[in-house]
Amino acid sequence: MTDDAAADERRVGSSADSAGTSRSERRVRDLLRASTSIVERLDLEVVLRRIVEAGMKLVGARYGALGVISREGGLERFIHVGIDRDMATAIGHLPTGRGLLGAVITDREPIRLAHLADDPRSVGFPDHHPDMDSFLGVPVRVGEQIYGNLYLTQGESGPFSADDQELIVALAATAGIAIENAHLYDVAKTREAWNATIADVMAAMLDVSGENVLDVLAERVAALIDADLVAVAIPHGDNELILSTVHGRSATQLRGRTFSAAGTLTARALASRQAVSIEGEPATAMFDLRPGLGPTVAIPLFAGDEPLGVLTISRKPDGPGFTAADLEMAFAFAAQASIALEVVRARDDRRRLETTQDRARIARDLHDQVIQRLFGAGLALQGVSSLVDADSSAAIEAQIDVIDATIKDIRTIIFALSSGDRPGTKRLRDRLLDVASDVADSLPTPPRIAFAGPLDSLVSLGLADDMVAVLRELLTNIVKHAHAHTVEIAVAVTDDRVELRVDDNGVGVPDSVPRSGLANIATRAALRGGDCEVTRLPGGGTRVRWHAPTDNEEGADG
Repeated sequence: MTDDAAADERRVGSSADSAGTSRSERRVRDLLRASTSIVERLDLEVVLRRIVEAGMKLVGARYGALGVISREGGLERFIHVGIDRDMATAIGHLPTGRGLLGAVITDREPIRLAHLADDPRSVGFPDHHPDMDSFLGVPVRVGEQIYGNLYLTQGESGPFSADDQELIVALAATAGIAIENAHLYDVAKTREAWNATIADVMAAMLDVSGENVLDVLAERVAALIDADLVAVAIPHGDNELILSTVHGRSATQLRGRTFSAAGTLTARALASRQAVSIEGEPATAMFDLRPGLGPTVAIPLFAGDEPLGVLTISRKPDGPGFTAADLEMAFAFAAQASIALEVVRARDDRRRLETTQDRARIARDLHDQVIQRLFGAGLALQGVSSLVDADSSAAIEAQIDVIDATIKDIRTIIFALSSGDRPGTKRLRDRLLDVASDVADSLPTPPRIAFAGPLDSLVSLGLADDMVAVLRELLTNIVKHAHAHTVEIAVAVTDDRVELRVDDNGVGVPDSVPRSGLANIATRAALRGGDCEVTRLPGGGTRVRWHAPTDNEEGADG
């Protein structure tokens, strides 16, 4: 070889080395740019898509995808690039991790193929899917766990090379770091959102009364948490739950519905006293008309050891699932809510005690001072009436009658104040007042009602039900038939007998009016061992006197 030929050969070799070095440097720069584009974002959805786009650009792939591995081992999410929306709609459901995609999951190592169809693990493509030939699949690790796999197909320059594989493996390592950072950022955002929710809900709960606290809790959570439906289910009966509060989709249909607790997410939450979640629930999981729900978390609410209910937060069927961070913060929320519920209950108990004490003081003052003064005034007027003429004496006697009626009214008020509130029950006098109030608008003047004796102490629940039904029937008849202007009701109880008397100044009971209602009233009295008397008043109108012994429960059963 001549010296010139040798020189030429050295120049060619040098040029080739320079070209190779230049190409390698270019690809390294591309990898650095791709890595930078990935790690500079913290939004997980953006990061995942950028990983796919960076991989496609690095090796010249026409199509790319990243499959996120579920806890069960398949693909729970599939982010794809290169296939437009119309084509994706025509293809139908996304891959779930079968065939060659599943091989990358199980092998946990890169897979590179020149021709997809030649590999026995390939299961082909669904209808409307574009043709794909060359393939490169690389696992993406986050710490020691495989988060997902990066899939690239259809190299624009032919099959993917070993250098291409090295680049994508290096990109996958950077992608793992970016995904971990994005995940930590998401956790921080989740904690921030839940902490803001906890602070807002706790402040709101402490400003309301006990009967409204669960409604306020659900309303505030619905406003602050990304949810489609927020509800509170409270225990009802032996093994049932009732949706007492509902905010969001189909709230009107669902509010007040009762369902069996067996096998439900709410029952699991109550049993474990932990926040629990599911990915989704079919439309008829509890009862008809309930919409299909997406990811749902159930948060148990307790006051001490007493279960108050379960707060459920549901997203749309295609909404994001609740993460481990969500469940952790939901558990903290449940603990804080339970404390707030205890505080609200204690505050309401204190208010009730203060109210009871005030009622007792007022009752004492009415009895010891007001009644005694009125009684003294009545006695003084009686003494004066004997010293004046007949007309003046009649006027004074009329005022004495007014004083006597006022004393009876005050004694009724004293009984009401002294009996106080009975949690979970409604007093007989309140039930009778409710009946009178129901017909008040149908009469020229509201019915006047007076009570005497310890009704709520001596009248049993069954007898009280009969008395309420009797008063309702009598007042309904007066409204329909009597054309009365005034109605007076008197309820009195002694040690062994209770009497309900209703007077009206109407036209009386015409013979043409069916007596079925009065017959029912008489039957109720007879079954109680009592009686019912209907008489005409001297000045016009009707008096119905219904009475029964207070200790005859056996007769009622018969």
